[in-house]
Amino acid sequence: MKILVIGSGGREHALAWKIAQSPKVQMVYVAPGNGGTPVESKHLHGITNIPMTDIAELARFAEVEKIAYTVVGPEKPLSEGIVDVFRAKGLKVFGPTQQAAQLESSKDFAKAFMKRHRIPTADYETFHDAAAAHAYIDQKGAPIVIKADGLAAGKGVVVAMNLEEAHQAVDMMLSDNKLGHAGARVVIEEFLTGEEASFIVMVDGKNILPMATSQDHKRLLDHDQGPNTGGMGAYSPAPVVTPELHAKVLRQIIKPTVEGMAKDGIPFTGFLYAGLMISPNKEVKTLEFNCRMGDPETQPIMARLKSDFVDVLMHADNQTLDQVELQWDPRVALGVVMAAHNYPNTPRSGDEITGIPEESNHHIVFHAGTSFKDGKLLTSGGRVLCVVGLDGNVKGAQTRAYEALKTIQFNGSQYRTDIGHLAIKTK
Repeated sequence: MKILVIGSGGREHALAWKIAQSPKVQMVYVAPGNGGTPVESKHLHGITNIPMTDIAELARFAEVEKIAYTVVGPEKPLSEGIVDVFRAKGLKVFGPTQQAAQLESSKDFAKAFMKRHRIPTADYETFHDAAAAHAYIDQKGAPIVIKADGLAAGKGVVVAMNLEEAHQAVDMMLSDNKLGHAGARVVIEEFLTGEEASFIVMVDGKNILPMATSQDHKRLLDHDQGPNTGGMGAYSPAPVVTPELHAKVLRQIIKPTVEGMAKDGIPFTGFLYAGLMISPNKEVKTLEFNCRMGDPETQPIMARLKSDFVDVLMHADNQTLDQVELQWDPRVALGVVMAAHNYPNTPRSGDEITGIPEESNHHIVFHAGTSFKDGKLLTSGGRVLCVVGLDGNVKGAQTRAYEALKTIQFNGSQYRTDIGHLAIKTK
């Protein structure tokens, strides 16, 4: 069969890489893909890029090529209704409808949904008016969190540690319109303390299949300093999510979300990602929902998945995810993101990348912001590569990842040197 993966990041490379391992697959198309996705090797079936992003064009391609199944990676096409378009043509696709994707595409929708269905989350208020938002901040004080309502490519959340930062964030979004339509409405919520974790499940409309636990690192610099990014690294499993906590998250957050969406007449299908804050006393609150796999969490999760992922997708299509028991590599997988010069502001493109090591049993390099030009592999985005190491414990996986990373060169590269530090501390 032929499978289509929509997207161009490290998440999509990891999904295509895993799908291509299935003996059922003849070809994996990635649209538009990146410099690392087209691969032919003894371990994989073919993966090839399709230079398309237009939804109608992609649907036509899926019809003509008789694509058996489409997996949607990023949030933008989901928020634009790609699942609705594909389903209207009778095409099989994994992802939420445009209406269901509002759990991610509108912070206000998500917060109101959680409040309505009593899903634990931070207290909040929503504002269109800058003066009212400023008054609310003065009343509540800092630290406080300001979020653009819409999708802002990872740049719509400001964790303001003082009042000045909070007021600047409101002005940036509401008054100066720096985030465009995404920032025309803001959600201001209480600052939560604790340890973050990513809880990702697959949903077929009624059944829930949890993926391996994971934890990512949002801040640009070591020791969780610097600006928030799309993610500078991740590892799986996450020791902070104990079996007891795992059961609590399913009971208090994931199941009520899936049941609540069905009750509201918006059944959810696809990947559901709950960003969690785990307090020191192990209380859990929902920071955000994403309606797709996380990036960079997907890379270590897929590196550990032993099951045939195409079989899992077929179960999702048949609404039989309750019959699936996923098999995992018992090792830890840890991914380190190598980012371009000046990320996360205005990343530089066009720097040549050399020294990427061949895949082995202990490391895999997934591409994100890369492209080929005149026979050279070049940087073409903010997060360029994710180097994943696998070993028996977090420290070992960390060592494997950084050993592989050392051979890779491109001008202006930046990466954290402490990915996994929270898990290593707990050992």
